[in-house]
Amino acid sequence: MDCFLMVRRQSLLRNSLKVSFDSKAVTHCAAPLSSSHTATVSPHKMMDLRILLFFVTVPWIFCEPARPNKVVPKHKGTLKIEGDEELISESRIVMEAKKPKKKVILNTDYESPTDTDDDSPGADRKDDQDLPTCLMCVCLTGSVYCEEVTPDMTTVPPLPKETAYLYARFNKITKITNKDFGNIATLRRIDLSGNLISEIEDGAFSKLDQLEELTLAENRLVKLPMLPAKLMSLNVNHNLLKTKGVKANIFKKLTRLSYLYLGDNGLEAIPPLPESLRVVHLHNNNITSLTDDTFCKGNNTHYIRYNMQEVRLDGNPITLAQHPNSFICLRALPIGHYK
Repeated sequence: MDCFLMVRRQSLLRNSLKVSFDSKAVTHCAAPLSSSHTATVSPHKMMDLRILLFFVTVPWIFCEPARPNKVVPKHKGTLKIEGDEELISESRIVMEAKKPKKKVILNTDYESPTDTDDDSPGADRKDDQDLPTCLMCVCLTGSVYCEEVTPDMTTVPPLPKETAYLYARFNKITKITNKDFGNIATLRRIDLSGNLISEIEDGAFSKLDQLEELTLAENRLVKLPMLPAKLMSLNVNHNLLKTKGVKANIFKKLTRLSYLYLGDNGLEAIPPLPESLRVVHLHNNNITSLTDDTFCKGNNTHYIRYNMQEVRLDGNPITLAQHPNSFICLRALPIGHYK
């Protein structure tokens, strides 16, 4: 219908302009296009010819049957027309070729395998092994406080590697193994008093080179393990220790030991003590005898034990007045029964 209207308008315009053509005029107009021969054409006729060519060609262009075009969605949201390459100009092709490609970042609704690996059960276990104590205890700059933990704490929990002071008092810990403190070389003080400890493996504290204070009071120990060389204070009051559960030279090798608390146990004799001792508590045991070498050197009457400041022997079935040479080297008399 549009083509018919355009042709009709062309015919009406041609009649209004009253343009007439003859073969000679056309020949003269076409001659310059095909050969070098020149002909004279009036300007008025040339203008009419241009107008005619315009109205003949324009309807043909617009009335050309539409070619089937296939619209295909292009990647990243653009549209590409296939089967009509003429419509894509050369300039557009060059521009698209020079257009830099943008980096596409996918924003998915699900997590990638890399992300999910961090949330796997294995990763959770790894996190729990790093600072598990700080989840149920209090951690403050190298100090860990685990006192009366609920639910009951029956074993020593893994500690942060920088732990220097551990206070795990009044829990239900029953045993100390070699692995409990094996990797914590920074420990300087351990307080496990008020637990149910009945066994300590022999190497549980031997690798703690920095340990200075060890408190195991109010437990159920029947023997003592090996002790670190730099230990300065040991408290094992209120246990079930007997002389056979204490190795003969276990304290003699500790050249820095200053405070030793062995009260409220079942000791029958006093073990050899190091020269560095300042305070020793042996009260409420079963000690029945003393020798001249217990605190002094029997063969050296001039020997004075300057470091020793306090000795407690009260609560033992022994009369100290019967053993005057046993503490003649001391600067102060032991606390105990003399009658």
